[in-house]
Amino acid sequence: MGLFRGLVSLLVLFLLQRSNTSLVRLNDNGYEDLVIAIDPGVPEDGKLIEQLKDMVTTASTYLFEATQKRLFFKNVSILIPKNWEGSPEYKRPKHESYEQADVRVAAPALPGRDEPYTRQFTECGEKAEYIHFTPDFVLGKKQNEYGPSGRLFVHEWAHLRWGVFDEYNEEKPFYNSTSKKIEATRCSTGITGKNRVYKCQGGSCTENLCKINSTTKLYGKDCQFFPNKVQTEKASIMFMQSIDSVLEFCNAENHNQEAPSLQNIKCNFRSTWEVISNSEDFKNTTPMAAPPPPPVFSLLRISERILCLVLDKSGSMSSSTRLDRMNQAAKYFLLQTVENGSWVGMVHFDSAASVKSELIQIKSDSEKNKLLGSLPTVALGGTSICSGITTAFQVIKKLNPQIDGSEIVLLTDGEDSTTGRCTDAVKQSGAIIHLIALGPDAEKAVIQMSNETGGKHVFASDEAVNNGLIDAFGALTSENADPTQKSLQLESKGLTLNNDTWMNDTVIIDSTVGKDTFFLVTWEKQPPSISLWNPNGTLTEAFTRDTLSKMAYLSIPGTAQVGTWTYSLQAKANPETLTMTVTSRAANSSVPPITVNAKMNKDTNSFPSPMIVYAQVLQGYLPILGASVTAIIESNSGKTQVLELLDNGAGADSFKDDGVYSRYFTSYSENGRYNLKVRAHGGTDSVRRSLRHPLNRAAYIPGWVVDVNPPRPETNEDTQTILENFSRTASGGAFVVSQVPDTTNAPLPDLFPPSQITDLDATSEGDQINLTWTAPGDNFDVGTVQEYIIRISGSIIDLRDNFDDALQVNTTDLSPKEANSKETFAFKPGNISEENITHIFIAIQSVDKSNLTSKVSNIAQVALFIPKADPGPDEGQSNPNPGESHPNHDSGVNISTVVLSVVGSVVVVSIILSTTICILKKRNSSRRPRTDTLFSLIIYVIISTLVPGTFVPSRNTIKVLNTVCLAIFCQLIFRK
Repeated sequence: MGLFRGLVSLLVLFLLQRSNTSLVRLNDNGYEDLVIAIDPGVPEDGKLIEQLKDMVTTASTYLFEATQKRLFFKNVSILIPKNWEGSPEYKRPKHESYEQADVRVAAPALPGRDEPYTRQFTECGEKAEYIHFTPDFVLGKKQNEYGPSGRLFVHEWAHLRWGVFDEYNEEKPFYNSTSKKIEATRCSTGITGKNRVYKCQGGSCTENLCKINSTTKLYGKDCQFFPNKVQTEKASIMFMQSIDSVLEFCNAENHNQEAPSLQNIKCNFRSTWEVISNSEDFKNTTPMAAPPPPPVFSLLRISERILCLVLDKSGSMSSSTRLDRMNQAAKYFLLQTVENGSWVGMVHFDSAASVKSELIQIKSDSEKNKLLGSLPTVALGGTSICSGITTAFQVIKKLNPQIDGSEIVLLTDGEDSTTGRCTDAVKQSGAIIHLIALGPDAEKAVIQMSNETGGKHVFASDEAVNNGLIDAFGALTSENADPTQKSLQLESKGLTLNNDTWMNDTVIIDSTVGKDTFFLVTWEKQPPSISLWNPNGTLTEAFTRDTLSKMAYLSIPGTAQVGTWTYSLQAKANPETLTMTVTSRAANSSVPPITVNAKMNKDTNSFPSPMIVYAQVLQGYLPILGASVTAIIESNSGKTQVLELLDNGAGADSFKDDGVYSRYFTSYSENGRYNLKVRAHGGTDSVRRSLRHPLNRAAYIPGWVVDVNPPRPETNEDTQTILENFSRTASGGAFVVSQVPDTTNAPLPDLFPPSQITDLDATSEGDQINLTWTAPGDNFDVGTVQEYIIRISGSIIDLRDNFDDALQVNTTDLSPKEANSKETFAFKPGNISEENITHIFIAIQSVDKSNLTSKVSNIAQVALFIPKADPGPDEGQSNPNPGESHPNHDSGVNISTVVLSVVGSVVVVSIILSTTICILKKRNSSRRPRTDTLFSLIIYVIISTLVPGTFVPSRNTIKVLNTVCLAIFCQLIFRK
C-alpha cells in the first residue's frame, strides 16, 4: 500500500464501467447468461417473447452445425421492461441490465428501417458492443428481406462474439476479378446468380443489363447481384446465410481473397473461419459427440431500483476535506442523479453500523430532503466494512426479501482486514456492490466484491480540482432506466485559482435536453460569488447555499431555455479550488437526447503497447457527425494530455462517419492509473445527424433470380444538419499502465511505429495510377512519418506475405504530411516481372525517424483490362469457379432452345446458299467442288459464331447437311 500511496498525489478516478460488458460465459460448449433486453419504448406484445425464444432455439442448432459441433446457446435471459404488465413467471433481474445486454430489441433508428445490425467499431477478432433487432424483425415481418431470424442471429453473433466482418461491401459491391470479369463481392464465389438493374414504379418492375462505368470499370450504383434461389454452395454465413444451402463460414480453402469485402479489409484477407477458430471459444472447446439440448430461458422483468448508500464516517474521514467531498457528491447523487421511483436507504458505519434511513421511494423533493438530512456530520471511530454491508442487506430485506439486483453504493477511505469474512455472503446475495474508494487505502477484498458482483468501483484522491468524486456519483445512473429519464452531464469543470480570482465560462443547453437542469458549484475554503445568465442575458435567481457541505446549487424549473448560458464565479480565498457541474434530462420523452459514452479499449496495459480511446456521440441510435471531441487523460501525478478524437476511418478509427471518435494514446508519463474524461461540442451548421444505414448491417435480400423483392427503403440524404450547438461531458473510466521506463533523466524511448494505413485507394488514368490515403503519424497517429515505401505486385497474396520482395515505386518526390492529412501520389507502374497479370496491387509501409516501420497497409488494386459485361438474359453466365465444370448449372441457357435456334438458322442460310450454288452449278458444273467447300465453311462459321463452345457440329455433319440441301433445293428449282 505504501507504493500506491506514493503514486497518488492528485485526483485519480478509476471507474471500471460495467456498462457494455457482456455477462456471457462459455461453459461445457454452451453459452450461458446471454441477455436479450426489450427496450421500454417497445409496446407490450407477448408474441415478441415467444418469437425471441424460437429465434434463439433455431439459432442454437444452426450455430452448433456451423461451428463443427462445438458451440450452442445454453441459457438465455430475456429482460422485460418495467412498463409491461407483470406475470408470476417473471423474476427480478440480478446483474442483468439493458445497457450491458448482448441483444437489444428496440425501435428502428428511423421509421421503416428494420435492418438488423451489430454495433461494432473495434479491431478484427475483438468483441463488439451489442446486436440491435427491431420488433418487426423479431416478429417475422421482415423475413423476405433478411431471411429466417435464427440464421441471421448467428450471422450477427459472429460479429458480436468473434469480431469478424461481413463478406460483402455495400460501398464496393463489385470488383474486377482475375478472370477479367466483373464479380459481385461475396464469399464464396460458388454462390451463383446474375447482375441486373431492376427499376420499379407503380407496382411493376423492369429488368435491364448492368452498365459499366467508364471511370471505375465496374457496374453502376443501380446494379445488384441477385442470387439463385437454389444453390449447392455451403459458404458463407457472413455473406448470405439466408440461402438454404449455406451452413458454414468461409475457410482458407474457399475464401475469396480477391473481393473487397469488409472481412478482407479489416482482417488482412483472412477468412472468417480462420478468425473464429483462433478465438478463445475454440481454444477451450472440443467437438461434442451428441446434439446439444435446447436453450433454457429465464424471463426477467425490470422493477423499481432499490439502492442503499453505505457511507464511511470513521475517524480517517475527518482528514483533509473527505467528509465535505463525500457529502457534496452524495447530495448531488440524491438531488439529481437517482431517478424518480427509485427506493433509496442510508447506512453509516465506523467500527459498527447504524441505519439512518430505511428505504424511501423517491417521488418528490420531500423524500430527497429527508435523505439529505441523514448525511453524516462528524467522523469518529474505526472501520468495519462488513458491518455496513450486512446492515444494508437488512434494510433491503424489509422491502424485498430477495436481494437480487439490489445495489449498494459503498464509500470508504480505509482498509479493513476483516472484510473477507462477508465476501461469500455478498457473492451469494445477488446484490451489486459499487465501490467508491476515497484516498489511497482501498481494501482489496471490497474491490474483488465489486468485480464479482458486476458493480463499478472508483478510486479518488483527496484533491477536488478535477471533480472526480462528483463525476463518479454522476456515473451511477440506473442501467435499466429509460434513456430519456437519465441525468446527462453537460459540463464538469474544476479550477484552482491563485492570482486570478475569476472562473468564467459558458454552458450550452440544446433542444434535446433542458428538463430538470441542475447547476452545482463547490468550493474548498469560502463561498464564492456566483452569477448565472440565461441565453437572453437575464440574471437568474440566487443559488441555494449549503455552507456546511461547501456547495451551492440551482434547479431550473420546467424546461430550461435553449441556448448559451454564461456563468461567472469569483473566489473569496486565495488559493481556492472551484468546480462547476451542470446536468439535465431529455426535454421530450419522444425525442432521444444527444449522448456521449467514452471508454478505453482495455483496462490494463503494459508499455509500449498503445491504448485506444473511443467516444460514441449518438442521438438515440443515430450517429452525430462533425462534432469536436476531445479526450483529457490525466496521470497519477496530474500530468494532463489532451487528444483530439477523430471519426475519419484512419488510424485507430475503424469506420469513417459512424459516430465513434477514436485516437491512439501513447503519451505515458509514469506507471499507475490514468483517468479519462471526454468532452464533445457541436457548432452551429457544422454538426450533422447521420441518416445513413448503420455499418455492419445485415444484407438486404434484393430477391432471387426468379423472384425479386421491392427495393430496400433508402433515405434521399445521407445526413441532416443540426442547427444548434450542444455540449456534453462523460467520464470514460480509467486504465492502469505498467512497465513504463523512468523518465526522470531521459525521455521515453521511441518504440511506437506509425499506424497502419487502412484507407489506401487507387484509380487508373491512362498509364498512370493515382493513390490517396490518410497520413499516419510518427507515433501511430501523432506527428509526421519520415518516408513512405510503396510497392506493387501482380499477386495480392505475394504482396501481403512478401512485401519486401515486391517491386518498389520511386517516391523521391513524395514528402509526408502531418498525421490525419490527406495524401495523394501518382506514378506510372512500368514493367512488372510476373506474366499474364490482370491487376496491379499496391500497398504502403510508413517509416518513422527511428526507422520503425508500420504494418503493411490495406491493399489497393487497379485492373489492367476492360472487363466484360454480363451476358443478356438469353445468354450464358460464366463459370463462377474457373477450371471447374458445371454443365447446365446456373447458366441461364436452355440447351434445347440453343440447338433448335442453330438448326433453324442453318436451314435458312442453307436455302439461300443452296439456291445460289445450284444456279452456279448449272452455269459451270466444273466449279462444284469449290462451291461445295465454300458452302461447308460458311455453315461452320455461322454455327460457331452463334453458339461458341456450346454446340459445334462436326465437319462430316456439315457435309451431310450440304448434300441434303443441295439435292432438295436443286430438284425444287430445276424440276421442270
